[in-house]
Amino acid sequence: MVVHFIGAGPGAADLITVRGRDLIGKCPVCLYAGSIVSPELLQYCPPDARVIDTAPMSLDEIEAEYLKAANSGQDVARLHSGDLSVWSAVAEQIRRLEKHGIAYTMTPGVPAFAAAASALGRELTIPAVAQSLVLTRVSGRASPMPNKETLEKFGATGATLAIHLAIHALAEVVTELTPLYGADCPVAIVVKASWPDERILRGTLADIEEKVAAEPIERTAIIFVGRSLSTEDFRESSLYDPAYQRRFRGRE
Repeated sequence: MVVHFIGAGPGAADLITVRGRDLIGKCPVCLYAGSIVSPELLQYCPPDARVIDTAPMSLDEIEAEYLKAANSGQDVARLHSGDLSVWSAVAEQIRRLEKHGIAYTMTPGVPAFAAAASALGRELTIPAVAQSLVLTRVSGRASPMPNKETLEKFGATGATLAIHLAIHALAEVVTELTPLYGADCPVAIVVKASWPDERILRGTLADIEEKVAAEPIERTAIIFVGRSLSTEDFRESSLYDPAYQRRFRGRE
């Protein structure tokens, strides 16, 4: 028996890896985070699969489902939104599986920030403007931020920021980043990237609070801050310059 942790992608049912889709189709048990995973992904489950929404469940209750499946010799597809590598709460589940000697695999998924960047139609790393992307969040009820991981410290680099789970703290984001990026710095908020009701709000650190007040956002949004969001007058990368020699080009 194996528990297959699967990154279910940002929302759209076709933004899942082939491996992830195939694993769902082979597992007689499927646990999914119903509050943030699209129910359309359940179409890939076998017709007679036992499907369980974990949104209202505690970790103890989820662990009990793993043990129940293990006792029956049934593989489990465990769906988490986005990619498993960040903010997935997979680590604590793996720790419990290892305690019981239950095998598991991890299948990556399309992360929400990537789907949001596609919705914006932007590359987030622009030559000589921003070559780093910081994925971060602010403290919340579920998990506090480490003392050294602050918006101020990340913002001091000038990197493009992709701030997750922070729409409730937009005022804090604006206050901390305005001295670092300037009031005219572009901001883009992508709500429910790749879902049918996806929407985008664009503005600057000076006016984004006012725009959100006019079009309220409750949850499932990523706040992007950085000059890379609107820069058009930038140098081209040397990668495709005709004078740039690289091992695969074979030019003399």
